[in-house]
Amino acid sequence: QVQLVESGGGLVQAGGSLRLSCVASGRTFSRYTMGWFRQAPGKEREFVAAIIWSGSATGHADSVKGRFTISRDNDKNMVYLQMNSLKPEDTAVYYCASADPSSRDRTQTSTYDNWGQGTQVTVSS
Repeated sequence: QVQLVESGGGLVQAGGSLRLSCVASGRTFSRYTMGWFRQAPGKEREFVAAIIWSGSATGHADSVKGRFTISRDNDKNMVYLQMNSLKPEDTAVYYCASADPSSRDRTQTSTYDNWGQGTQVTVSS
């Protein structure tokens, strides 16, 4: 089982940037597909971005394309979410999650087996 811990959240003005980090325990981190999701108050958890084990393929939600970038460093057991041009509607708790490399639909929460505790991102207008 993989344990995940996010960091890097905070309060930022609209137009600003943040980089979220997620550190994973376990020697098999490099096998997993990794994803970032977010959940705003009163809303369902939604897909933000995902990256396969090698880092050679990524996917981003339409709402963040061109602004957010997911990446990973398997040597450090880390996955990152670089967030630029932040908007107030990006305000949410952000979670990283891991999934089996054979998983098909990387945009669904049910695909992911392990979740971090989340980190709050607040964007002021």
